[in-house]
Amino acid sequence: MLIEIDFQSEEAIYMQLRNQIVLGIAASVLREGDPLPSVRQLAEDIGINMHTVNKAYGLLRQEGFLTIDRRRGAVVALDANKSQALEELRGRLQVLLAKGICKHITRDEIHRLVDEIYDEYCSQEDF
Repeated sequence: MLIEIDFQSEEAIYMQLRNQIVLGIAASVLREGDPLPSVRQLAEDIGINMHTVNKAYGLLRQEGFLTIDRRRGAVVALDANKSQALEELRGRLQVLLAKGICKHITRDEIHRLVDEIYDEYCSQEDF
């Protein structure tokens, strides 16, 4: 998996890293049981501080996307708590939809956008 960090972005580096790993899982580039590079290796590969990688991995573990084992390192391990995931998604979507409404984005435009993004990750037959 290729990780690209935008050092000019206002988004924190650990969040960029976290988001790219989540996108990699959604796109099936990373699958359940796949090991991630060690904190040290990933930090060296992309030229960032080890503590930044550690923070991203910790957040991913907390969110149920990976486990961290002293022997195996960070491994993709998806938490099956769907109701918790739906609640988190609802909270994030509320703010995003409110912003869209303020900018006069219609319900149809939002639905098309959601369908487009969803289809990038999985076909309707998968779910």
